Amino acid sequence: MPELIFPLDSTKKFTDQAKVGHNRWHPEIPPVAWVKPGDSFRVHCREWFDGAIHNDDSAEDIRDAPLTTVHALSGPFGVEGAEPGDLLIVDILDLGPIPQEDSGPLAGQGWGYTGIFPTRNGGGFLTEQFPDAYKAIWDFSGQNATSRHIPSVSFTGIVHPGLMGTAPSAELLGKWNAREAALIATDPRRVPPLALPPEPQDAVLGSVPQSEFDRVAAEAARTAPPRENGGNQDIKNLTKGSRVFYPVYVSGANLSVGDLHFSQGDGEITFCGAIEMGGFIDLHVDLIKNGMQTYGVGENAIFMPGRVNPQYSEWLAFSGVSVTLDGEQRYLDSQLAYQRACLHAIDYLTTFGYSPEQAYLLLGAAPIEGRLSGVVDIPNSCATVYLPTAIFDFDVRPNASGPARVPQGTTAPHASFT
Repeated sequence: MPELIFPLDSTKKFTDQAKVGHNRWHPEIPPVAWVKPGDSFRVHCREWFDGAIHNDDSAEDIRDAPLTTVHALSGPFGVEGAEPGDLLIVDILDLGPIPQEDSGPLAGQGWGYTGIFPTRNGGGFLTEQFPDAYKAIWDFSGQNATSRHIPSVSFTGIVHPGLMGTAPSAELLGKWNAREAALIATDPRRVPPLALPPEPQDAVLGSVPQSEFDRVAAEAARTAPPRENGGNQDIKNLTKGSRVFYPVYVSGANLSVGDLHFSQGDGEITFCGAIEMGGFIDLHVDLIKNGMQTYGVGENAIFMPGRVNPQYSEWLAFSGVSVTLDGEQRYLDSQLAYQRACLHAIDYLTTFGYSPEQAYLLLGAAPIEGRLSGVVDIPNSCATVYLPTAIFDFDVRPNASGPARVPQGTTAPHASFT
């Protein structure tokens, strides 16, 4: 096993650990540990809400989830010799749930969760159709996941980090804050908001000196969106065997990682759409000096996907085009087309007895494939959702006998705002 350089004690909160990570991006957050090019090492990760979501049959914790606390990131890890302009090579050697802890109150101790976030607390990809909070608990058995809240389904997870990236420079951080503030200003009262500005409340900044804490907290960027440094990309195929090339913007690179997922469908469409968990990740790092200029990587990571995806061979695919539910034509709106494809898949699954919310949760958690299938045929983009048929305990394909019926009476926990 590689050396463990960031341990977590499951009996303690993220902020009470021997080594404290962070939940904001800022170039002045000091490395919590240093590694050398060529090193392999292990890192423990807490699930993104640090234990605020529980293994129960209520969705009130999803409804009231404390968004100002996320993400609980492990790091930053400084890489000796890394300088701005380099490319940081990160190999994902292994990852999984919390080691040797197959039961307990923390996600990753033999279980994980998927949530539909309510519109008033973040929303999701289909928040206009699903404005309330719902939750599904998933139990792990090896690589397989099942849920008491979504019957007759079992699938192999593609375990991956939802979030990994390098620290921004002060200049890059300033660009982020300026452009996101400008976007917010176009509709400052929107629910959910157009972007999340710096928020000092609940900021965790590692070992930033107390004398500088308030200033850094007021500048530091939230970790919710992906940006030029990588970050919260939620790419389900970034799994074991993947190699990622990250731009380096500060001395040491300052790599951070977290938000581990047991499984996820393309798009993580419910916002908390993956199966969230804590766990471990083994990484190997190296450098390409001046790699950003050499390979034309001025921003955003490039990567080689892992080779351990589940071997599903048969799919049922749903398509959508860029026309709203009200019949309004949009011009090559690929996001809308993907929403319509997802809604068509949800409508189809309800014919077997699933509630729309169960179907939505399933599309967020299971290893569905999402694709932009046509982006040039004006005025309609076409997007598609591929659903692996083998994840169901019954034949999900259309046939002359009509749809089978899943066991009735099983529901996904629901909590609405009052």
